[in-house]
Formats: sequence, C-alpha cells, structure tokens
Amino acid sequence: MRIATWNVNSLKARMPRVEEWLGYAQPDVICMQETKLTDAAFPTMAFTAMGYESAHHGQGQWNGVAILSKVGLDDVVAGFSDQKEDEEVESRLISATCGGVRVSSVYVPNGRSVGSEHYEAKLAWLERLSGHLIATTDPKSDAVVCGDFNIAPEDRDVWDAKKVHGATHVSDPERKALQVLLDWGLVDAFRQRYQQDKLFSWWDYRAGDFHQHRGMRIDLVLATQSLADRVEYALIDRFARKGKLPSDHAPLFVDFADA
Repeated sequence: MRIATWNVNSLKARMPRVEEWLGYAQPDVICMQETKLTDAAFPTMAFTAMGYESAHHGQGQWNGVAILSKVGLDDVVAGFSDQKEDEEVESRLISATCGGVRVSSVYVPNGRSVGSEHYEAKLAWLERLSGHLIATTDPKSDAVVCGDFNIAPEDRDVWDAKKVHGATHVSDPERKALQVLLDWGLVDAFRQRYQQDKLFSWWDYRAGDFHQHRGMRIDLVLATQSLADRVEYALIDRFARKGKLPSDHAPLFVDFADA
C-alpha cells in the first residue's frame, strides 16, 4: 500500500498540480493538509473520477484536512473523537480506516514564535493528539499518522541548526511533544529507509530557499511498528515542488508491503 501526505497549501490553487501528481504517483491513500476549503467546496466528484473515495474536514479560508483512498474509506472521524470540535481544533485532524489501516491526516499548528500564545496552543494541541491516540488506537495495530507536523524532528532535518536553534519548529518542547507520539508506538517511516541529513519536505517561497536548498523536513508519516517493519520504499518528491504554482511543501509517500 502506498500512503502519501501533502500539504497542498490551498487545494483550489493547486488542484491541477494535485491531479497531475496523483496521475503519476498513484498513491493508494493520500492525506492532504491546508486545503483551505469548506466541505461543500471540496472537489469530491473530481477525485471520484480518479478512483478515490474522499473525506474532508474544512472550514474555508484556513487549514482543512482530507483523506483520499482507493482501498476503502470507513469509520471517518473529523476532529478529535473525545470532544466536540471547537475553535482550537480548527479543522486540523481527520481519521478513517483504509484497507485495514487506521489513517489520520494532521495539520499541527505552526506556533509562530516560541513563548507566544500560538506556541502554547500548539503544544496543547499536540498533547491532545497524543491523548486521542491513546484513547482510540492500539499501538499494536496497523495505523499511520500523516501530515504537516510543523516540527523538524532532529537537527539533521533543517538546513542550518545553528541559525534556527531555539526557534519554533525546532524547540525542545516541540520535539519532546513529538517524542511522546514515538514513545507511544509510532515510527518515522521515512527514516526506515533514509538516514542522511538535509532531506527536506518544505522550503520557504522567499529568497530562493528551494534552489538554495534551505528547507526543513516537517512532513512526516508516522507508522505503528507493525507497518514500519514492512516499509519497502519512501520518497520526498522534490519534482512536485518545482514548476508553476507549486505548494511550498513536497509530497511524501511510503510503500508498505502487505502483511
């Protein structure tokens, strides 16, 4: 099963790029973030024509998450299942069972600057995510949490650790919050195949950062051990970050062997 994640940074603006990528990459499941659409505006029929069932959780101008699947889409839960959706959740989480795998698409808050109210809200959201997983998911089952985590797990995941030291995305509290998910039973699936540094998934639009290779690896596929043991291939598709009107994120996919 090929499972992908992509922060598309406005599906309306990026739809031709998404259709092109789905056409050649052929993921079985794709998690998308920052669709920036309401549920009513989500292009369900276009994805149906490409063979995908879809579930979307969006509010319009900001955020928005989706799951597309060619292998079934069952038990969809939008937001956290333990509490009613509120302004702090902001359409950042959706989960479904696809081909026997529990799949979650997440868009973790940015945090803006360390110590700000947005940063504290980010840490609170991550704590809520870990609580949600503990309450709803068995770490011994097949499950993945995919998306834009807005956290570079290690210094090797940023272009210059000294320049970004202590800032949001690389601060110790953020990395510790991510480690809670790993300690619960998730594995960074991409790192099952690649250990090199400077393998990025996001580059700022400004100052030629993509061409200068000043980026971060903040888009992750975190899999339970039963799936992580079956990783066959993984790729951050930098080609999709090139050309006309790209997202500032590149799609990432991981191929898992059948059980």
